[in-house]
Amino acid sequence: MKFTFNDPHLKDRRSDLRQNSTDSERLLWSRLRARQISGLKFFRQYSVGPYILDFYCPTKHLAIEVDGGQHMEKEQKEYDEDRTAFLESHGIRVVRFWSNEILKNLSGVLQKIENSIIPLPPS
Repeated sequence: MKFTFNDPHLKDRRSDLRQNSTDSERLLWSRLRARQISGLKFFRQYSVGPYILDFYCPTKHLAIEVDGGQHMEKEQKEYDEDRTAFLESHGIRVVRFWSNEILKNLSGVLQKIENSIIPLPPS
């Protein structure tokens, strides 16, 4: 499969996902948009290969995924593992948050995102 960013074939699906985002996705987007996190540009519903990421920062090769309850199901867990493996094999780090974690602890989620952006000092 050809590795593609924002495959034109997925444009309608990306648009649909943006128009029908969850409460937790809208809340997180309100804090990621307009370079509010370390001055970095994030995109929402950005496709990489066959997958559409909830949020993506190309500068840092960072994907942020918002998981609802369906991600507890066995088939979905396996799909998520395959998806993460694909993304990591292309140099993209994936950070996942539960939907309710965003709704109940947004400041903690934002701190985890900041921590994943800032490289650790050499030991």
